[in-house]
Amino acid sequence: MTHGERSAEAVRRLRVFLAQAGLPGMVATRPGTVAWVTGGMNPPIDRTAATDVLWAVVTGEGAWLVTTEVERDRIAAEYRPREAGFELLAVPWSVPGDFVRAARTVCADAGLAADGHPGFAVDASDRLTALRMALSAADQEELRGLGADTAAALEGALRSWRPGDSDRSVQARIAAAIEERGADAPVLIVGGDDRLRRYRHPLAAGAPVHQVVMAVAVARRGGLHVAATRFATAGPPPPELAAGLRSCARIEAAVLGAARPGTTYGDLLDVLDGAYTAEGHPGAWRQHYQGGPIGYAQREFEIAPGQRDSAFSGLPVEVGHALAWNPSLPGGAKVENTYLITTDGLEQVTGGGSAVIDIEAIDHHEKERI
Repeated sequence: MTHGERSAEAVRRLRVFLAQAGLPGMVATRPGTVAWVTGGMNPPIDRTAATDVLWAVVTGEGAWLVTTEVERDRIAAEYRPREAGFELLAVPWSVPGDFVRAARTVCADAGLAADGHPGFAVDASDRLTALRMALSAADQEELRGLGADTAAALEGALRSWRPGDSDRSVQARIAAAIEERGADAPVLIVGGDDRLRRYRHPLAAGAPVHQVVMAVAVARRGGLHVAATRFATAGPPPPELAAGLRSCARIEAAVLGAARPGTTYGDLLDVLDGAYTAEGHPGAWRQHYQGGPIGYAQREFEIAPGQRDSAFSGLPVEVGHALAWNPSLPGGAKVENTYLITTDGLEQVTGGGSAVIDIEAIDHHEKERI
């Protein structure tokens, strides 16, 4: 898909929003918003930056990109923004406030909306999040590719794990596999054995792993995100972990089963709460983040059961939304995949393989083949 194919629907939605809200224009400054408006045109240079080095300005009549003089030639040559309907403006990197001034030059009205940047009068962050959540057909194709690549990266690295390998060596293999596929991993958690049983986020610490290793990745490419969790074990999973994974899978299935167009996210969180209770763990969702909608942010928003005052509690599920719920239980059990809501139902985009890979079974199979 070209950037223009992906950005066209975003620009159309923005113009409808601007007309309905009586606003002269909107400025995208954050990486997620910029990626949505531009169709993933320019990956962030600083992967941790809250403000992008590329901004997008959309009005009822035109669309512009603002970047620094340092980046102008590369963006013009490699992304051809004019073909996607954008005019490119460049400002000195060294002059504070020039991005804001450049955005205002294309729209004389001072009442520009933005995604939370303090230089603009209207904060439309929540509305922009809701606007982008129903992924376009082009975005959905991109998400499918990213999901398949992420699952392959996780599962390939875990298949190569052998008892005694360190958590950092597993993490390095996953990171390399994700980067080789043109993506990066804003979240990458690898840990095992006792640290997995004790901590929900057993960040890699250079510890050898002998019995069970968990790998969690949120991968990003073209501005889109997917999330997935996988395990590898030396032999069958420990009974406590196996039981916990079955419970987590049933909790996930309950929430996914309720995720039909028209159902609100507040309702889904109530289902989540009830599913934990049904598994004999009432209120256990309080012990860990539960995930939710994913797309142009690793979590488009996070709300907890009962938070009916959230701006997103009453938001209805729509076709095109992507979901990555993250139920977990004490002892290391956690289930996570990314799904698309389609007209035909739920589609898992992060592969279809087993969440748990038994390394001993793989080795036995390979020996039999020899």
